[in-house]
Amino acid sequence: MKQGPPHRRSVLKGALGSILGLEGALAHSAAVASPRKIPFGAAVRGDALAADASYRAALAERCRLLVPEGSLKWPVLRPNRETFDFGDADTIAAFARSNGLGLRGHTLAWYGGMPAWAEAITSPVEAEWVLTSHIEAVVSRYRGFIGSWDVVNEPMPENPVSPRDLRSFVWTKTLGAEYIPIAFKAAHAADPAAQLVLNEYDIEFVGPRFAMRRAGILAIARSLVDRGIPIHAIGLQAHLFADREIDRDGLQAFLREIKALKLDVLVTELDVIDVGLPTDAATRDAMIARKAADFLHAVDEVTPPSAVLTWGITDRYTWVPMYFTRPDGTANRPLPLDSDLRPKPLMTVIERFTGSAS
Repeated sequence: MKQGPPHRRSVLKGALGSILGLEGALAHSAAVASPRKIPFGAAVRGDALAADASYRAALAERCRLLVPEGSLKWPVLRPNRETFDFGDADTIAAFARSNGLGLRGHTLAWYGGMPAWAEAITSPVEAEWVLTSHIEAVVSRYRGFIGSWDVVNEPMPENPVSPRDLRSFVWTKTLGAEYIPIAFKAAHAADPAAQLVLNEYDIEFVGPRFAMRRAGILAIARSLVDRGIPIHAIGLQAHLFADREIDRDGLQAFLREIKALKLDVLVTELDVIDVGLPTDAATRDAMIARKAADFLHAVDEVTPPSAVLTWGITDRYTWVPMYFTRPDGTANRPLPLDSDLRPKPLMTVIERFTGSAS
C-alpha cells in the first residue's frame, strides 16, 4: 500500500492513537459501572428509505432508534391549513415497527421552514389554537409509539445578547416566550407518557456566543421546571465542527445545572462537520472520531446521555454539503458510515460508547 508523506502519517498515527486511548477509557468506565446499553439511532430520510435497500439494511442492523429527518416538520405535514400529510412519517414509523426499532419525534415547534399560511397568522388567539391543535393531532397519532419528542427546537437566536433572547418567527411574534410552555403543555396533554425535550445546537464550543446560548437554554429549562411545566430532557444536537474547541468546563457546568433540575440529556443530531480538515480520508476520519469522542466523554463525565443519535447514518445522505462544501472538492465525511455504508472510526467510537455494537 502506498504511504502518504511523513507528516501526514504522523498526524494520522497520533490521531488514531489518541482515539483508541479514549475509546479504551470509555469502554473501561462503562464496564466498571455496569454493562452499558445506551440506545443508538439515526435520522432517516423517507425518500431514501423507500428507494435504497442497502440503506434500509444498515438502519435495521445498526440502530435501535430512528427519527424522521424532515417528515414531521410543518412544511411536510401541513401543506395548507386544512391538510395533514402523514404519508412519509407513517412510512418511517412502519419501517421502525417492522424492525423492532423505537422512534423519536422531530419537531413540534421550530422557526425553520414554517409554511407561508402559518407565518401569516397575527392573532395571539388564533396562533395558540393553531399551535396546540397541530401538536394534539401529531402527537396523538403516534401516542404510545413515539416515546420522545423534540417539542421546541432551536429557540435561541444565532447570536443572542441576553439569555432571554428568542428567535423571531410566528410564535414569538404572536405569543412571545409563552409559546414554549404552551407547546410543552399541549404535547403532554396529547401523550402523558412521552419524554418531552428542549433541543438546541451550538452550545458546546468555546466563546461568548456559545456561553450565552447555554445560558439561554438553561434559563428556559429552569423557567419550565419552576412553573411545573412538563419537560423531561435537554437535547444536545452536537453538530460538531472538527476545527472548533469544545468548551469542556463550560459544557460540563451547563450539564451539572441540567442534572440539578432532574432533567435527562440526549445527544440528538450528532455529526462532525469536516470542512476545515485535511483531504486525506483516513486522517480526516480519525480527527472526526476524536472530536466526537471528546464530546461524548465530556458529557458522560457529568450525566450519561439516555440516547445518542446521529443526523443520518451514512455520508450518502447528509445535510452537511448543502452548507459546508469542502473547498478541495472532496465529499464530506461527517457520519458513522461512508457513502458505501462501510463503518468508519466514528462508528467504532459510538458503538463502544453506547455498547451498541452490531
